[in-house]
This record gives sequence, C-alpha cells and structure tokens, in this order.
Amino acid sequence: MLRIHVSGVDLSRVRMATRPDAMWETVLSFHRLRDRRGSTVFGKWRKESRTRLNGEGRLLSAVIPPRGYFPDFLTPSGGGAGPLGFDAGTEALRDTPEERVRTELGLLPTTVPQGLGEGRTEPLGHLISTLRAYHRSAVEPYWPHIRASVEADRAIRGRALMDGGADELLATLPPMIRWRAPVLEADYPVDRELRLDGRGLLLQPSFFCRGTPVVYRDPSLPPVLVYPVTHPEAPASADPGPWLGRLVGHTRSTVLRSIGNGCTTSELARRTGVSLASASQHACVLREAGLVRTLRHGGSVLHTLTPLGAALLRGGAPLPVS
Repeated sequence: MLRIHVSGVDLSRVRMATRPDAMWETVLSFHRLRDRRGSTVFGKWRKESRTRLNGEGRLLSAVIPPRGYFPDFLTPSGGGAGPLGFDAGTEALRDTPEERVRTELGLLPTTVPQGLGEGRTEPLGHLISTLRAYHRSAVEPYWPHIRASVEADRAIRGRALMDGGADELLATLPPMIRWRAPVLEADYPVDRELRLDGRGLLLQPSFFCRGTPVVYRDPSLPPVLVYPVTHPEAPASADPGPWLGRLVGHTRSTVLRSIGNGCTTSELARRTGVSLASASQHACVLREAGLVRTLRHGGSVLHTLTPLGAALLRGGAPLPVS
C-alpha cells in the first residue's frame, strides 16, 4: 500500500494537472502495449500501434520492465510549469545528470545496453530517439482521445474542488485511492510512505495508467500522483456513422456548444432552456454520434466533448498534440 501523508499546508497546495503529461503517457503506454488486460479500452490501440513499430521495443524493454520500477528520469517533472509536452520532456531528459542516470538504471533488474548504464551522452541520445519514434507511432496518433479523457476527468475533479475544496477533491479520486485524512492511501505493489512536508501534491490523470496509481521512487522529487482516468464502458467511435444525420437542427447545435468543458444533464437543461428529459435525449444522441462522452459522478452524469465533438465546433481544426 502507498500512504501519502498530507499536512494542512499540503492540502492547500493540492492541484490538478492542466493537461496530459506526454512523457508519463508514453512510458505508461509501453506497459499497456505488453499487457493483455483492458482489451475493451486498449485492444484496438495495441493492434494498430504494433503494426507501426519498427524495433523500438527492444531498447525500451531494457529500461521499462513489464511491471514494477522504471527510472524516474524517464518522466521528468515540469515543476511549476505543469505537465510537459513531449519535446520539453525529452529536453529535460537529455539534461539528466550522468550520476542520476547511472544510479536509477542501476536499480533495474535487467541489464541495460552498454554505455547507457554509465550515463554517457551518446547512448542516452539513442534512448531519446527511440522514445521519440515510439511516441510518434503509439501515442501521438491518439493524442486527441488521450486529451479528451484527461479533460473529462479534470471536469469531475474540478467540480469536487469547487463543491468541497481539496478534501472533497481527494475523496472523489478513483476507488483504488482512499482519502482518510490526513493520509491518502492507495493500492500499490509495495509498501511506501511518502511525506509531502509542505510541498503539496500534483494530481496527474492518465489515459494509459491502469489498476494502481504511480509515484516517483525518489521521495525528494516534486510529489506527483499519476492515477488512471475512468474510461467509458463503451469507447466512443471515431466514425459518427448514420447517427450524424440526426444532428441537423439548431437545438442540438446549441446543446453541443452548451456542453463545452463539461456539464451535468440538469445544467445542460438550464443552459439550453429545455426539459430535463429532452436534455438527456439530446445528450444520448450526441453520445451515440461519437461527439459526447458521458461519465457517472455520484448521483449524476457528466457530459464532455469527444475530440470529434470539439473538432466539429471548431470547424474541423484538429487538437494540438501537446
């Protein structure tokens, strides 16, 4: 079990990540690539990604074991700047001191390629190039869906924060994480104690995190809790299919715009001036068309836009990669 000790000062410094972290998603996706579980969410992604890879897995397998510890330096902290995009993340990785690279790689149960374990510049550059090639094949094509999933989670956590402050926010994290003030407990492969000591805590929702949350092994690094987002029971289709024809009309256009960054069915009814039953029906059609995703939160449901829905409102302009 993981136990994160949260003081009063830490509680006031709990914050949500503003977007997905490209380095965490890249490393965690490599775990999912070799994991047969979660086929409903990850099965199609695994099949498509494997066809695009070109040998990157051999080197990455040496530094990212199938389970357990992987080096902290692979997922650099953005500090006050928040989650890192992939280019900024790889630059931070490139600047990792040689001694730290040697120390963290030395904790791996596997033998790393010659030169990399000594922290030498050339092997580290090769690792970064391999990570970049893997990211382009397995993560970048799916970034709009990753971002939409994280934004849906942020909408839920943001509501909890507004309704009850940081206490309520921590209490609404996924079920494998339990807030028993002043300790945040989580299912974890080993026993760990993490004391925040006034540094606060960054909550980082992740599309590719699964089962249990992740923290840095080194307790001196900025505290980050990476946890899995809630995936819909049936993933939205990228192809709107025959449902798109039902979207014609001013009312549903207004409903789609009103959903924006997220709202409940009751809020949707108030924003659009329709009945609760009508708002629910419109949201259902938009969901079936692949434009809206719906997640249950307590006794209500929260609607957010999918990448397709957001692109439709922008006139087809794609979401930025990071």
